[in-house]
Amino acid sequence: MMVQPLNLPPFEANIKKMNGMVKILDVLRRRFVALTPEEWVRQHFIHFLIGQKGYSPTLMANEVAVSLNGMSRRCDTVVYRQEGLKPLMIVEYKRPDVEITQRVFDQICRYNMVLEVEWLVVSNGLKHYCCRINLNDGTYSFVPDIPTYEQLKS
Repeated sequence: MMVQPLNLPPFEANIKKMNGMVKILDVLRRRFVALTPEEWVRQHFIHFLIGQKGYSPTLMANEVAVSLNGMSRRCDTVVYRQEGLKPLMIVEYKRPDVEITQRVFDQICRYNMVLEVEWLVVSNGLKHYCCRINLNDGTYSFVPDIPTYEQLKS
């Protein structure tokens, strides 16, 4: 598979061919997973959060199951608060060729009906959008940059 450059810092990806499939090490799940275009974005973004923004891998999880209207869904990445492991942020990834539209935000907002986090991030590896939700009145505002972990908690 040809992997494309993203608008994220490069990292040392651990990529192997296993059983005829190209796989990449997911540092959060601690196992090799299929290297899809979306997974390429996910692994870059995770390494960006850890390496550039001070997020702890022990406070992050991939493919987090949520039950929504009786159906099981999966959040791409959830970032937790240290105290009580309460969710702080949901990150949704798309392949680089997928445009970030209102539909993508609707998807992450549905997940947030269950998790009730203050931060939502959507990235296709080329463009990244981050918004902060006011859980008291339901309003939100987009922020120009992905916050550091310290900024998340303030």
